[in-house]
Amino acid sequence: MIPAPIHFILNQEEIRTDQPPGTVLLDFIRGERRLHGTKTGCREGDCGACTVLVGSKSDSGVVYRSMVSCLMPLGNVHGKHVVTIEGLNGAGLTPIQQALVDANAGQCGFCTPGFVVSLTGFCLSAENPTYDAALETIAGNICRCTGYKAIERAVRTILEAVSECKAEGRFGPLIERGFLPDYFATIPVRLAALPEKEFIPVSMEKSTGQLVGGGTDLYVQQPQAMVEKPITFLSVREALKGIRLENGCCVIGGATTLEDLRSTEILNNLFPRLKQDLKRIASKQIRHMATVAGNLVNASPIADMAVFLLALDAEVVLDAQGSKRTLALKDFYKGYKKLDLEPGEVLEAVRFRVPEGQALFNFEKIGKRTHLDIAGVNSAMALQLANSRIIRADIAVGGVAPIPLHLKATSAYLIGRPIQRDTVRGAAETALREIAPISDVRGSAEYRRLLVRQLIYAHFLTLFPGHPGLKNLI
Repeated sequence: MIPAPIHFILNQEEIRTDQPPGTVLLDFIRGERRLHGTKTGCREGDCGACTVLVGSKSDSGVVYRSMVSCLMPLGNVHGKHVVTIEGLNGAGLTPIQQALVDANAGQCGFCTPGFVVSLTGFCLSAENPTYDAALETIAGNICRCTGYKAIERAVRTILEAVSECKAEGRFGPLIERGFLPDYFATIPVRLAALPEKEFIPVSMEKSTGQLVGGGTDLYVQQPQAMVEKPITFLSVREALKGIRLENGCCVIGGATTLEDLRSTEILNNLFPRLKQDLKRIASKQIRHMATVAGNLVNASPIADMAVFLLALDAEVVLDAQGSKRTLALKDFYKGYKKLDLEPGEVLEAVRFRVPEGQALFNFEKIGKRTHLDIAGVNSAMALQLANSRIIRADIAVGGVAPIPLHLKATSAYLIGRPIQRDTVRGAAETALREIAPISDVRGSAEYRRLLVRQLIYAHFLTLFPGHPGLKNLI
């Protein structure tokens, strides 16, 4: 008998299924397994009603991450443990469920399972369980009844309870205190017994057809079409993950997630504001799924990571069955949604030179909301200084051209100039001549031009606070 292609654990049950690997996990959970506690909400990853935990094997056992099942293809959970709200239920309420009840934080109840799952993931994974970290964990969960103050009160109660569980070896204490059902203790051994072979559909062994990373954009745009497509799942390829320093460069695997970027010591040492910058890009559920390569090859004119990496003068490593080539990221974009990417090529990695000397970097983003929103305009700037003058500059901006745009003329204008008001104003004027924004639902062309000027001002004011040469800049 030919084994079913997808093999994973759903709550306590071992699943083998020949469902199309492009099937949306939420539809499998609700339609095939009749687990209706996971709710269908926006189907765009915004509301968090469909949140599940996904446990992956690691050197330390099993690592759980909260993710939205409405944007996750079934193929991406091969070899993993998927936990729905039903998989957290025991004989009585868990401390998280009880805290929400006691604080009257349930209201209509539609969103409550998502909050419970996200907060359970927080208790499982938080190295330092603080109030702010807990709120960030549920930032991707919407309460339609505006019960946030009650939820915040419940979070404080949950923190008191979980603080008794030491960060190291918290898995066992969480079971003992009723946060998790007893069966969780068996999951590490059961996951280790699942097939080790990487999941690749037989028809897709040569990386042709549809390549999928986290799927967080593809499954918003075309969820039904993805069900029947032959797919290569890149997120299961460990060789495409990771962040390392190599020969003076920082190398980021294409399948590395945005939350991996946010949590790695290497990048946080290089970019001290990275945690705050990436917090503005998406919710934790989405950051646990979205990949660097996916953000780049999606080729959106407002792709946050594209703008971030363009300012670092990054290059991409493209691989076609062992035949590799390297290309500057600014040359990767050929036009609206057009890439210098050959059929069968995979974006294996992105890399950039580690800044040396007096190097500064800043990322800015303007949207209708401060957090968890698509940018109207975004921008990043990298500078190197010597003797109080700029010796290298790279500025990138999104939302003002058909592609994420490296401002070549503006960057060149800054070379050799001091940090002073006229320098910044001249850079802003040069930038306005380089861009060609259009009007759409996120803002008029005139508004976008204003934002570009203001963001260039913001870069300098953030990087040089109180600098006498920038007095009365605005």
